[in-house]
Amino acid sequence: MTLIGSCGLDCATCGAYLATQAGDDDQRAKVAKEWSVRYSADIKHEQINCDGCRAEGRKFSYCNVCELRKCGIGKGVDNCAGCDEYPCAKLEEFFQVAPEARAALDALRA
Repeated sequence: MTLIGSCGLDCATCGAYLATQAGDDDQRAKVAKEWSVRYSADIKHEQINCDGCRAEGRKFSYCNVCELRKCGIGKGVDNCAGCDEYPCAKLEEFFQVAPEARAALDALRA
């Protein structure tokens, strides 16, 4: 199952999504620790709650303010692969920390 978010990350393989769906607090803590290092941020386990980028439910705290997500919603596209401006400068910047997102979006465009 693929749930590609606006930015190209696959929610179905995302630690926050998986921990939330399983109701696993230990996994939330592990994800918070990993992401704090990966993204040079102070992420708390309480922030690890997500039902998927495009779902109406819970979102990881950053996703609520994500410029890529807001842009995609504003343009009415499921994700950035459907955008006429793909890849934009903001997306290129994001790809520097998440190259797997580019691969997913490129595959959707193909």
